Amino acid sequence: MRSVVLLLLGAHLAYAGTHSMKYFYTAVSGDIDFPEFTVVGLVDDGQFVYFDSNTMKAVPKTEWIEKNMKADYWDTEAQKFIGSHQVFRNNIQVAKDRFNQSKSTGVHTYQLMYGCEWNDQTQAKGAIRQYGFDGEDYVILDWKEQRYISSVQQGILSAQRWNERANLEARKNYLSNICIEWLQKYVQYGKSILEKQVSPQVSLLQKDPSSPVMCHATGFYPSGVTITWMKNGQEHHEDVNLGELLPNEDGTFQKMSTLNVEPNELKNNQYSCVVEHQGKTKTANEIRTNGGNSVPTGIIVGAVIAVVLLIVIGVAGYMVYQKKKGFKPVSASDDGSNSSART
Repeated sequence: MRSVVLLLLGAHLAYAGTHSMKYFYTAVSGDIDFPEFTVVGLVDDGQFVYFDSNTMKAVPKTEWIEKNMKADYWDTEAQKFIGSHQVFRNNIQVAKDRFNQSKSTGVHTYQLMYGCEWNDQTQAKGAIRQYGFDGEDYVILDWKEQRYISSVQQGILSAQRWNERANLEARKNYLSNICIEWLQKYVQYGKSILEKQVSPQVSLLQKDPSSPVMCHATGFYPSGVTITWMKNGQEHHEDVNLGELLPNEDGTFQKMSTLNVEPNELKNNQYSCVVEHQGKTKTANEIRTNGGNSVPTGIIVGAVIAVVLLIVIGVAGYMVYQKKKGFKPVSASDDGSNSSART
């Protein structure tokens, strides 16, 4: 099986009062044991819907959405995603042609991500809509300037097509209004879960004395967390690698930060890890060693659960519109991604 590298997004909630909704679409081609097309929907970084081209079903992933949406909602969602699958199958081939990789037998990905953010205290709004190919930026909507831009030659034609006024107005209306309305509805449905606060458990871990030291924060909710290293009481930023936010099976999150330090430095200095979450801090000073074994089971489990999200979370977006009880994608003839497929 060939591996695939995707560009991940780091847009996570940073403070209380802010809620977000994001959808991630990924098309994959090549020799890989993974569905050709997947969709993941997140509210406040927690997955609430999943679809893939193997099952052809939209599946609720949290109790609050399953309880509040009837069967016809899921049928409508499934039909929408099935239609998007056909569009994306074409789009990935077009992207391969543009990058002169049409005959390539390797693994390729065409990704999209769109969504909105809303602060229930200040009523401030934000939005994002991005496209990616093979883990790199392809076309991005500049929300402030209200225009599409591309940092690569291959994406300029798509950006030009999507910058037509009618298209931009439709995108703006969805991201500024419709998306926010659905986000507010979902937040109300899942209020007891989405507005909970759970503090993280913090540990310092090391495989053996010559290995990097890992600061592991897990079991926290919401997802916004800051991890800082201290050396002899002073902030330390050198040789530090911050990991991705990962979901746990119970709906909470975990995150790691790795410190690469020589054994002598570690022995002769006092290192600690400070984790800040929802205005509270926790500090870990004592390093636990695994005696040459792998990292604790909790980290492994979280990483396995996150595989699907890591595959589908990339840079890109797809326009959706409200229709009765769910979302309805723009018809292929009107959507920007189909326009790029015709070029």
